[in-house]
Amino acid sequence: MSIRQVNNVLPSNRVGIGVGRALIAAIMAVGGPVLPGTRVTQVRSGATRGEMIRAAGVASGPRVMYYIHGSGYVVCSARTHRGLASRLSKVTGLPVFVLDYRLAPEHRFPAAADDVAAGYQWLLDQGHQAGDIVVGGDSAGCHLTLDLLLQNHRSGTAQPVGAFMFSPLMDLSLTMAERLDRHRPDPMAAAVTGRKLIGLYTEPEPAQSPRLTLSIPPNAVLPPLFIQASAEEMLSDDARHLAEMAAAAATPCRLELWPGRIHVFQALPLMVPEAASALRHVADFVADAFSTADCPAAEAS
Repeated sequence: MSIRQVNNVLPSNRVGIGVGRALIAAIMAVGGPVLPGTRVTQVRSGATRGEMIRAAGVASGPRVMYYIHGSGYVVCSARTHRGLASRLSKVTGLPVFVLDYRLAPEHRFPAAADDVAAGYQWLLDQGHQAGDIVVGGDSAGCHLTLDLLLQNHRSGTAQPVGAFMFSPLMDLSLTMAERLDRHRPDPMAAAVTGRKLIGLYTEPEPAQSPRLTLSIPPNAVLPPLFIQASAEEMLSDDARHLAEMAAAAATPCRLELWPGRIHVFQALPLMVPEAASALRHVADFVADAFSTADCPAAEAS
């Protein structure tokens, strides 16, 4: 039985969600294990929970990556993403703070989004300047990332230097995803299954809530964006839609669509060898973002 078939038959109750969480955790552990020598520091500060991940040889410093995991607001955690975080830490040379935001259905909207904002503020409170922070995320974590950037814009909070996104979920109705899934079934799960998961977080919030149906206003001051997705996955149109929104708002954005890959393939290097190359592209984006942020200070001096 394929992953798609298993995901499609799991009920959206406590037992089914528990099995789904265990299944994804196992896939992540087998396909993308934690790198040897990785240091994991648990973060428990007020309402903020997560893990600070440092690959072997990576020291603490002013610069840090803030990572927001995905899986439909229901399934994953900082622990499931340790392997990916360890590789991001190694390839960028940065500590990676992976947030453990509250999951649905135990905690509904806007719990996860509020936790993401609180996690960003926690990093600022730890002495990291906004110009020393780069944000990353995958799937639903990308929706939370964009929400954070838009909330920063509205509140006047300083933005991070950049944000990268793997297989971004933008359309929470999954209308675009369902159209693609009918044409070419996604190997991970059917669009209808994803819609049920997302509903566990968003309901009963109106679908047109501005924090669910995100848009980038023309005057928004957002950091540069870097998007990677599989060209064939059902969220590929979401990736294109995000890039189009960014272009319309004059937000710098680069989109990469990788043919023949799967959803968030970057997390599964033992299953998808191209994950290593994709992460090197991320490292280049991160380095460029920090370099660009440093330029005004260098010119002023």
